[in-house]
Amino acid sequence: MSSRHSWRNLLILIATSALVSACASSEPQPVATASVTATMDTLVTTEWLSEHLDDPDLVVLDCSVNFEPNEDGGFRTVNGRASYEGGHIPTAGFADLMGDLADGDSPNEYALPTPEQFSEAMGALGVGDDSRVVLYDGYNSVWAARVWWMLRWVGFDRAALLDGGLGAWKAEGRPLSTEAPNRSARSLTPAPRPELIADRDEVYAAIEDDTVQLIDAMPEPHYRGEMTMYDRPGHIPSATNIPVTGFLDETGHYRPLDELATMHNLDRDARAITYCGGGIAASSNAFVMTRLGYTDVAVYTASLQEWAADPANPLVVDTD
Repeated sequence: MSSRHSWRNLLILIATSALVSACASSEPQPVATASVTATMDTLVTTEWLSEHLDDPDLVVLDCSVNFEPNEDGGFRTVNGRASYEGGHIPTAGFADLMGDLADGDSPNEYALPTPEQFSEAMGALGVGDDSRVVLYDGYNSVWAARVWWMLRWVGFDRAALLDGGLGAWKAEGRPLSTEAPNRSARSLTPAPRPELIADRDEVYAAIEDDTVQLIDAMPEPHYRGEMTMYDRPGHIPSATNIPVTGFLDETGHYRPLDELATMHNLDRDARAITYCGGGIAASSNAFVMTRLGYTDVAVYTASLQEWAADPANPLVVDTD
């Protein structure tokens, strides 16, 4: 199976593992961060969103990417627009990670567009400099976390994830809509933070740099090299394994911050670079780390789809 198809399967594995192996927890506990206004945290509840849907400055975006089985027994990702049109949270627009929010000319899937292109696409969805944005998806919030991280990358901090995503909204019997939002385009001024994105060269240099922590967001069997979904098995040397499969409880909500903190026993002021297969799950890790107070986190967006394809990039397989 090609690396392009196989990393998609990883996200299926992540969701299944999270729902099967995670234990129940208490209600999610919001935390204030420096970049959030007093009226919206970086993680909001369905109740909060329901109460604020009509706020004139609030833009809700469905970031879903879906999966369909292949004839070879694997899975492929498909644009989530059709499911969005079949029923979404009222007032929500559709943030297209397989279209306007990606660089279609890149060999890597979900490659970043330029900050200007991304800001223009978000502006077309009604996101302006003074907007607040709530992001959700139908798949354990990993796609929404990617858009959240991209917004931070272009200098926009007034964004939150919907805890539990579309699944929680539906489970509570809240209304869905098939109507497209009537929202005017706005201007989102890019103020890029390039330090939030890591490339291959920075990751390579970090292998021998004790001041930089590499974090592999893959499930442990993949990290150890017991299975592979890419051109070669294993993890990047010196990387610590913090699988995103443990971030959610059995209901699909993020675990309380004290539980998440035990998974991230790292220096909160040191440089950290998180990666996965295509930079999607890694964005969920970066989201959690930011909520925990880590101050210098980057996502290697090309991740193993790029790294494993080049034999010059080392990978470690655990044999013990």
